[in-house]
Amino acid sequence: MEIQEARARLNYLLTLNIRREEAFGPLSLAFIKEPDFDSVGLSAEERFNLVIATVQALDPNPKRHNLKLELLRRAKALLVQTFYFNHELARHLEQDIQKTEAELTLYSEAMRPEARAPDCNQHRLIVQSDAPEYFLDIARKRAASYYQNKYSLSREARTAQHFAGCPRKFDPDNQHIQKEFPGACGPFMNSRVNAFHLMFPFDLKISRKPEAPLEAGARIFYAKRGYSFPLCYERDKYCSYHDGQVVEIPIDDPHLLFVSFSAVKEPQFKGPPGMTTDVPPRFAYPATVLDRVGTLGTFVQIPTNFKVWFDASAVSLLVQGAPDLPEYGALGGTGLMMRSHASDKLDAYVESTREPWQEGLSFNFVNVHLQLAPGVDTAVVPYNTPIFTVHPTHCLQNYNFEDARNARVRSNGNAASSLRPA
Repeated sequence: MEIQEARARLNYLLTLNIRREEAFGPLSLAFIKEPDFDSVGLSAEERFNLVIATVQALDPNPKRHNLKLELLRRAKALLVQTFYFNHELARHLEQDIQKTEAELTLYSEAMRPEARAPDCNQHRLIVQSDAPEYFLDIARKRAASYYQNKYSLSREARTAQHFAGCPRKFDPDNQHIQKEFPGACGPFMNSRVNAFHLMFPFDLKISRKPEAPLEAGARIFYAKRGYSFPLCYERDKYCSYHDGQVVEIPIDDPHLLFVSFSAVKEPQFKGPPGMTTDVPPRFAYPATVLDRVGTLGTFVQIPTNFKVWFDASAVSLLVQGAPDLPEYGALGGTGLMMRSHASDKLDAYVESTREPWQEGLSFNFVNVHLQLAPGVDTAVVPYNTPIFTVHPTHCLQNYNFEDARNARVRSNGNAASSLRPA
């Protein structure tokens, strides 16, 4: 960058600042952070003025204080090079730095409580699964990467987050002031990146039409609210999946669902140990899961054999469709698991007493329940896409929502009683 270009940019930025334009902060910060900002030939006074103006444009939110400190210290170093240096201005700048450091310390302590030593009574969620390496390791990494890549912010959007307060003007196409993105919202990202997600190492397709099924196999179901039934297709007729009896329904009946899976596409996936089958390995696991698929009303139920053991007196498990699932044309069921599975066979309950670690624990299966979104005829969910989310929660009897006014009255009462003489 030549000095003429640098001075032209500086004058443009200072003009934006005088006009209190929303784009000043992001553009000014980008200019200050360029490698040759200090060496291009701008005077110390010009650089100091721009840095201070940028500090004043920052959002007062304390999460921006790290950047504010960086700029204030940079301004302090520039001040001694200017012709208008004086001790009073230097003292004022130092006081701003100290104040910002103190506020940042308070903010950091509030946002990041002191870490506690691991608690031996920490709630344990013990998992039994066909593919534990995939569900507990590979899938968690793939889910984090999926959301981080999907919602990552551009450099301009990240810069724009630091600034607020200028009068806004309608300028929807100015990328330098666009900052209202989902990836900039902490709770939004926490519900995705910091949650436990279930997914599959193969593509999944649910459709009302039989055309173009995925290659690992397909199942057919009659599914409507309150009733469902598994079917097969033979000699241009729909037949019962159980006994082969012909079912008299139109070939284009609107209640038909066609479920199909692709071959395994996750390169690190290893099939369940001991799985013996005549089909190629990359088709074996999808075929096994497809064989277990059923329906509950309009929902397609995909048993994952993901069995979770938990202390039901302390923890419940909220399971629901992953947050972004509707984008693929599907909706997930939602349920709260508060105790052992209530509709299993007796053998499953007998198993809960076989090993010492199972004592006192309840269990349940996190099965995937999906249905087509309203107005959608086909949903395709790619492999390694979060489908279901598991949120451990406090058991209902372990918490209570209370009016703050009642808490204040009780707290004041306890304080008063502690002052009474024995």
